[in-house]
Amino acid sequence: MTTFFSGAAQAAVADTVVMIPVRDSVAVAADVAVLVMGASVVVLAIVHVWLHRGIRRTVEEIRTHARQTFAPVSERARSISDNVEFITDALRTDVRHLNDSVRALTERLHQASNRMEERIEDFNALMEVVQSEAEDIFIDTAATVRGVRESAKSIGRPRSSLREAPPRPAVAPPLPPGEDQRAPPAEDSGG
Repeated sequence: MTTFFSGAAQAAVADTVVMIPVRDSVAVAADVAVLVMGASVVVLAIVHVWLHRGIRRTVEEIRTHARQTFAPVSERARSISDNVEFITDALRTDVRHLNDSVRALTERLHQASNRMEERIEDFNALMEVVQSEAEDIFIDTAATVRGVRESAKSIGRPRSSLREAPPRPAVAPPLPPGEDQRAPPAEDSGG
């Protein structure tokens, strides 16, 4: 069987015409340029891989250094954040208590103010009554003193002089509260 195939291969080769084209310098230069470009691409790929590995190593070193450097700062920032949150909650609670206290104190002040107003009104009413009574007592006392004085004078004078004496003014009736009490008393018409 091998002879059959080898014979067929020889017959096929004898039938085949192989043509080798003539190459000019431009074709050779183009082929060389393609080879140079291919080699350049391979070299650039190798350089790219090498640079990429170097950059990756550098980035990993920076990341490790950043973790080591910023880990305490990050922990400290987290601790500060927790403290600020605690302080804020405490302040919020204290402000709420303070508002409640101020509200209660305001209500008590209003109640005390209302009570004081009632007491002042009661005291003013009492003072009006006391003043009115004092005025009445003063006027009654003045009238009594005047009457006693006039009686004492009339007892000390002879009777004949009583008829000839000029008429004396009578005691003025008590004035209502608020009017001028120094007004001159009304003169007696002699009756």
